Amino acid sequence: MRRIAVLFFLFLSIKSNADKVDTIPPGAKKLMQCYPDIIYGYANNHILFKDGSKLLWDDGIKNKSYQNLLDEPDMKDMFSQKYKMGQLKERPTKNFDPGRIRYEPFFEKIYGSTKSEVEKNLVTITWCPKLVGQKITVTKVNGVDKKLEAISKELDEHPELKKYLTNIGGTFAWRDIHGTHRHSMHSFGMTIDLNTQYFDYWQWACKCTNENADVKYQNRIPQVIVDIFERHGFIWGGKWYHYDTMHFEYRPELLP
Repeated sequence: MRRIAVLFFLFLSIKSNADKVDTIPPGAKKLMQCYPDIIYGYANNHILFKDGSKLLWDDGIKNKSYQNLLDEPDMKDMFSQKYKMGQLKERPTKNFDPGRIRYEPFFEKIYGSTKSEVEKNLVTITWCPKLVGQKITVTKVNGVDKKLEAISKELDEHPELKKYLTNIGGTFAWRDIHGTHRHSMHSFGMTIDLNTQYFDYWQWACKCTNENADVKYQNRIPQVIVDIFERHGFIWGGKWYHYDTMHFEYRPELLP
């Protein structure tokens, strides 16, 4: 009888733990999977980091406007729009910008909250050694440098793409997004812009920084470039209504 009681207690304990796991939001699970060296768990509406710190997951504010999502998001908001891999089948609808909603304290926690903190983890790699041979500076955090080297190696086998890959538009640059007080992801060294001569950006098209402006989608980038970046954990700014087709940033948590 005692043995049955013990087994029943163990069953309840296992079920309780399973229930706790099931209560972890899918987005939080993705963060735990994609950043295992930094994040160890989720509890009480917080993402838990291995250094003992934590960040709020859901601020409880409902029905945020698009501008509020950009300017004052919580971590949960970053997953409010679903990024889809592969060929873009139709132009993004108004204000559909999966990945453009960013909770900055999260990225500051991972990559550095100041220019000098980010710079400590920067390394120089050679971009497309065969086709281009340009030196670029990126972070080594999360192995971003290794992933960009792998991307570079794949792209090096496509000489027909050379014009898009030369004269890299930029990697690390501690700055705000033009026309905003929000950090550019270039500030963290995990983003790359390709040759600006062959790419399109919504601010250039409308000659404005007004995020409520109506913009006409444009893109000249070959799909093969997008596919290679996505396979290595990078999202593409060409899938945004506020398109930035030269722009790729390391956001594996947003990919399926």
